[in-house]
Order: sequence, then C-alpha cells, then structure tokens
Amino acid sequence: MARETRQLKIYGIVQGVGFRPTVARFAEMHGVSGSVCNYGPYVEIIATGESSSINALKKLLRESPPDRADIQRIDDISLAYREYDGFEIVESRGTSGEIFIPADIATCEDCRRELFDKNNRRYLHPFINCTQCGPRFTILENLPYDRERTTMKDFPMCDECSREYHDSTDRRYDAQPVCCPDCGPEVYIVGSDIKSGDAITHARKALADGKIVAIKGIGGFHLACDATNEAAVELLRERKNRPRKPFAVMMKDIEAAEDECEITPEQREMLMGHQKPIVLLKRKDDTSLADSVAPGNPRLGVMLPYTPLHMLLFDYPDGVNMPSALVMTSGNVSGAPICHTDDEALKEIGSFVDLILSHDRPIRTRADDTVMDFYRGKPYMIRRSRGFAPLPFKLGRTKDGNTLAVGGELKNTFCYRRRNMAYPSAFIGDLADIRSVEALKSSIDLVGRMLEIEKPEVVCDLHPGYHSTEVAEMLSESYGVKPVKIQHHYAHILSCMAENAFDGEVLGASFDGTGYGTDGTIWGGEILRCTCSSFERLGSIVPFKQVGGDSASKSGWRIAASLLASVYGSDRAAAIAEETGLCKASDVKLIAKMTEKGLNTAVSTSAGRLFDAVSALLGICKESSFEGEAATELQFAAERGLFEVALEKDQILPIIDTDGFAHLPTDSLFKTLVEGVLAHRPSDELAFEFHAALAAEIAEALKYASDKTGISTIALSGGVFQNTLLLELTHSRLERYGYNVLIHSLVPPNDGGLCLGQASFINKE
Repeated sequence: MARETRQLKIYGIVQGVGFRPTVARFAEMHGVSGSVCNYGPYVEIIATGESSSINALKKLLRESPPDRADIQRIDDISLAYREYDGFEIVESRGTSGEIFIPADIATCEDCRRELFDKNNRRYLHPFINCTQCGPRFTILENLPYDRERTTMKDFPMCDECSREYHDSTDRRYDAQPVCCPDCGPEVYIVGSDIKSGDAITHARKALADGKIVAIKGIGGFHLACDATNEAAVELLRERKNRPRKPFAVMMKDIEAAEDECEITPEQREMLMGHQKPIVLLKRKDDTSLADSVAPGNPRLGVMLPYTPLHMLLFDYPDGVNMPSALVMTSGNVSGAPICHTDDEALKEIGSFVDLILSHDRPIRTRADDTVMDFYRGKPYMIRRSRGFAPLPFKLGRTKDGNTLAVGGELKNTFCYRRRNMAYPSAFIGDLADIRSVEALKSSIDLVGRMLEIEKPEVVCDLHPGYHSTEVAEMLSESYGVKPVKIQHHYAHILSCMAENAFDGEVLGASFDGTGYGTDGTIWGGEILRCTCSSFERLGSIVPFKQVGGDSASKSGWRIAASLLASVYGSDRAAAIAEETGLCKASDVKLIAKMTEKGLNTAVSTSAGRLFDAVSALLGICKESSFEGEAATELQFAAERGLFEVALEKDQILPIIDTDGFAHLPTDSLFKTLVEGVLAHRPSDELAFEFHAALAAEIAEALKYASDKTGISTIALSGGVFQNTLLLELTHSRLERYGYNVLIHSLVPPNDGGLCLGQASFINKE
C-alpha cells in the first residue's frame, strides 16, 4: 500500500496534559514516522505512513486521548511525501490562533500510589508528578508549555529524571515539572534549618498539637489547623479576625468526607476528579468537626488533598497521630490576594501562625481554590480558579480584534477575548485592597503575553469609582484606545448568555447586591431585554431609599428600618421596630429623617439589600460580619422552613405597570412579612414564604415582559441567584410557563462572572 505524508493540526486543550507523548506512542504503535510539535494554539503532527495507519492514529487520538485533554477539532492536510527516521517530539514553537493555557491538575492516582510505595525512588517525595498531573498555570511564565518557560527551569533534571522525560514508553515522557528527591524542589520550615521530611513531621506535630500552620501549595499559601479541635479553630478565627465566615476543610480522603457529609454521586466524582475544587456538601448531624468551622451553617466546603504535600501532611511514617480533617483557608489578610511568596507570608500572615511550611518552587501566578455548589446534579460555580482557570469558553459569536475585560470591584476576575474564545482568569479578589489591584495588573500582563495580545479593546464596569475602572482607564491610555463601559447588570446577563453560547435576544433577571445604573441610581433587582450589543431596562423591584452608603450592606437592620418608615410612616415604624426587636425607635426616626433630607441616602433597587433587610426583620441576621452573611442565613432558615405553599395565580401579588415599566411589588411583600412577624409566625416559615413569593414575582415580571416583547428565552444571573433555593423556585416556575431558561454552571452568577459578560459585548459604535 502506498505511503503518504499528512499534517494533522489538533485544536483544544492539548498542552500540559501529556498530549505529545501520547501522540508519539500511538505513532510508533502504528508504524507512523514524523514529528509532533506544540505550536501554542494547536499541536501539529507530521505523519508519514500508510493511509490506514495514519487514519488509525487519528482515530486513537479521537477515542483515547490523554485523560485531561479535550480535542475540539482536527485539521487533516495532505503534504508532499517525505520520509522520516522514526517519530520525535520537536521543540515547541509559537504562532497565532486559538490558544489554550493549561490549568493546574491534581495529583493522579498513579503518582499517589508511587508516593507511598517504599520501593519507588519517589517514595514520600512532596513534588511527585507525571504527564497526567501536577502544576501547570501557576508555574507557567509563557507559552508554549515547556520546562524552560516554567519556574521548574531552575531545577535541572538528574540523569534518571532526564531518561524518563525522554523515554516515549515512560509515563513521565515530556512531563515538564518532572523531578525527584535528587533534583527537585525542597520543603522547609521558614526561618529555620528544618528541611525535607523533618519539615513535614514538624508541621504535622504542630497541627496535631492544635497550632496554626501556613502551608505553601500550588497557587499560594493556606492557613491550616486541626478541624476537629474547637480551640484551634477559634484561635484561627481570632487571629484572622474572621468571626463567622465558614472555613474550607480538607479531608484526608473520600471516606473521611463521607463520614462527615452527605455526598451525591455527582459531587463525589467532582471531589475525586483531576480538578479537586472545594465542594459545598450537606453536613451530617453527628459530625466530629468543630462547630466553629462553619457556625450555624448546614453545609461544609470540602476538598480532598490535591498535591503530594497535602497527602503527606495526612499520611507520613513518623508516628504522629493526625486528624482526618484540616481547616484549609486562604492564606491572606481579609481583602488581600492570597500570599504566594515567603516574604509575603511572613509580612502579611506571619502573625496568624505558629510556623510556616514552605518550598522553593516559585509560584508565578496566584490561584486560590475553586469553590462550587451543585444545582440539579450539575456544578454551580461560586469561585472559578485553580484547576479551571484560565481554560476558555467558546462564545456563540465571533468578534474581530481582541478584548480585555477588567471585571468588577468585588470577587474580581478579568477576561481576554480572541475572536470567539474567552479566557476568564483565576480569582483575584476584592479591589478595595491595593495589593489586589497590583495582582490584577500583574496577571493581566502575564496572561496577555501568553495569549499574544497587544493593545486590545478594554471593557470595564460603568461605575466611575471602581478600582477596576481606574485600571481599565490606565491600560486604555497606554494602548491608545478609549475604554468601553458596560452597565453592571447587563454584564451579568451577557455572562450567562456567553456561558451558554447564546447570541440571540433574551429577557434577563439580573439580581444582585448593587451596581451603578445608567440613571445614576443603585440597581440590583432588574428585568432587562438584552442582545450582545444593547439592553433595555423593562422592570425592577420597587425602589427604596438606601441609607448608610457602603455600611448598608453590613447593617441589614438599617435597610429594614428605612423600608418600615416608607411603608408605615415614621411613628408606626418606630413602634414596630421596638416590638419586633429590630432596633431602637430612635434609630428608625433618625433614619427616616436622613431619608427625608437625602443625607447619605440613595435610591436603590438592590435585591441583595432587600434580602439583608428581610433577614434583619425576621431576627435572623441584623449585622453581617462578611459579605452575603445575612442572605445566606436567610436561605438556610427558608430551607428549614420549607413546606408546601400554594401560590396560585390569584394569590401572587400583581406586577405594577408604571407607564410600561414593570415593578415587582416587593414593598407589599415586605409589609406581608412584617404582619407575619407581628403575628409571631415562625421566622423559618416566613423566610421560605419570602423566597417563594419573590420567585413568583420574578417569574411574573418576566412573563409580563415576554408578553410585551415576544421573547421566550430567559437568563437568570447575579449574585442573588447564588441562592439555589431562589434559583430552583424561579427556574421551575419559568419552566412551567414554557420558557427556555439559561442559567450558569461553570461561570459564577456573582461578580466573579462579570468579566466574561464584558468580554462578550459586541461594540457597534
């Protein structure tokens, strides 16, 4: 049979997943000669052999790619015939086109077995990895992904590692972070001479003794302590000044997690998969964990060990009796980015800890842990970071030129767009802290170089006071372009559309905390008509006066007092506040006066602040110690009080049509709740009724808008829809009405997803 030469271009997630070694093995298996090369946007295979052999190679790549690979397409091109002496991996090269930056991958089961195999030369080596696992994005300095462009370039391979790296039959063939105890990085206790295994034992003893330890991982430091030790957890809360916000917990293994939590098959698969995020799980009643790990919270954020060092902290042959669960919370000062160097750890979190367990493999890019919930059996992202970022999304519409979307102010992430590919970044954090702003700038520069993007269009939030807006304006000036500013809630809906690759017209319910409206007021509970290039505001919750500026988000009782005054008048509101224990009568009268005179007061349609007010009114949470505390506690109360509520059409409060603009009657809903409190009805029942009634109002407002516009596709987005109870109640009602409903999954509905929406905007100016 005649021989031929063909060029195969493989597009998709094909870097950092052992793709080229797999190609080489398949080629040798079928007698195909030639080469494989990583070009950044794609892997190129030059294949010479019989047509059937090349087709068999192509079929194997389709059917049996490396576990972590994702092939999107294969271009097959005939070339002039050329013979090759065997098959080789050639040096990587750069070129333009679609680019896939590899995400970090958790330690695989094969490496875990070797880690604890006394006969293996990598026995107890805290940096064991192979072509199927290990750090990628966080050690990467540029593309293509090769060792010399990672922070592993500072660790020359020993002869044995080099042999494995170049042996096409070895499972570490072409594994960029490959190393062993003789040539790899080393762990140590900062500020001491304690290294290697002694350092691990030192840290284990400290944790077992109730001490707090900072531990350097793949993307930054964690603060760790014994999750079963109440005193240790309380001490960490005191030192970090974090009174109630839940801590994440790392369990020794899946069996330990099942002892403490109820786990669905889908959650189990995610916990044990190659990304190993933090997953919110239902907590068992008889848990052995300290109550202060997640005070009053029926769920736990759980992850499994995803690095060899984590595994060794739980299992090491030194006789230390370790707990099966450790608190593993981000190693940072509240509001600042996660620490990623020894100097940062000493300066910023050194006072929180009793010792620091570090290592000398540099982290090039910070990456906090990914956090996800589940909804209807699928992931429902809360924070998209390690293991997922910066893997791209394919958008429904191609756009000429490149875009940099800078994101929002809270939960900041940024996103680059190249034509129809969008690359959301790892989690940056809240930009009120200048350290987070600097981390944003640094990450934008690094990822931009990897993606070979120069002078892109810059898109940001409409709010003039955001630090993200300042960054966008600064970058735009340096690029010689004018920034494009997108309204916050419109960007939320665009984000949901983008994740679903939908480029038609939708009606969006964008419900969140606060965002700057085009009319200069505070928005947050909006019904919008959206396309990829424009939006129209069709409705909102009933506007109210928000007193207290930024402090209003922490003091829900202030919003409740203001709503009481607007509904009942100052005197009656003051009496109700006293009777219900909301606040002092004098506080209500002061807030009413401030509202009347417009002192530190803004007009608002914020659904997030409405949740805060209801939580305070029901006596669930009057003051929040962290963002979203009042709303999440209200959700937990509603889930406890969940019962059958008949909400037939004639029982739903009617939408208020104000000159064609739909107002959801949230003021009347609030009044109904007040009457329930005065009648001494259980707060849990009222919490559920609030969720059910608000969901019904949202669905009715969307139906009202659909009847007017003829649009039958609905998008639900915004941080309020992080509440899966509200989401389910709204989603199911809209489905009963027959609408096509778009929701989020792998992109957060909160402000962490804003950048994707901004990047998907089509500017027609």
